[in-house]
Amino acid sequence: MKEVRFFYTPTPEAGQLPEDETQHVVRVLRLGVGDELNLMDGGGTFYHAVITEADNHHCRYRIVESLPQQPEWTGAIHLAVAPTKNLDRMEWLVEKVTEIGFDCLTLLDCRFSERRVVKKDRLDKIIVSAMKQSHKAWKPQLDEMIPFNQFIARTDLPSQRFIAHCYEKEKPFLLDLLEPCTPALVLIGPEGDFSIEEVRAAEAAGFRSVSLGTSRLRTETAALVAVHLMRLANR
Repeated sequence: MKEVRFFYTPTPEAGQLPEDETQHVVRVLRLGVGDELNLMDGGGTFYHAVITEADNHHCRYRIVESLPQQPEWTGAIHLAVAPTKNLDRMEWLVEKVTEIGFDCLTLLDCRFSERRVVKKDRLDKIIVSAMKQSHKAWKPQLDEMIPFNQFIARTDLPSQRFIAHCYEKEKPFLLDLLEPCTPALVLIGPEGDFSIEEVRAAEAAGFRSVSLGTSRLRTETAALVAVHLMRLANR
């Protein structure tokens, strides 16, 4: 079976691919006038199109068919995580959670954070690439980095909100608490974990402390597990 390859265009009605997608279509794949394209807008619709003009700088197309997609899950899946010191691990995480499926990623600046600056554009490109590869119709939202205390004080957070940490206390398993088809948010701390003051502040703001299992996990692994569990609860 021939591989279905998608190209991302956030403004499909413009009839022209973005520059980076144009380079791939024209220079790498060597497609030209009359060739077919599969497009996605990141807003829930796929498109079948035909190239009408192609050169090294432009790739214009005509939409033949619009194909609205049905959501793969119900209930918004929100991950808030402190970026890892090793940026490669953060990029790996962003790719994998996009493949699994989620709705929003917030970057947290915590007391023990070892990375306080992240190139959002780079992570956004990884999201787009993973979205195309995994045929996801919706592009996840990527938020700017925000101080921990400022984030937990937001009034628009879902009622299902959790904080995963390694402090010794009796904590229920996340999957046992998740309500099906309901928006959920999980906080994942830096490699040095949240401070105890941050945990207490989160609990005072309505977050429940949870366990992700019996193993001690790296930040990016814990974040991946959290998204996977939320995804299972929102099938």
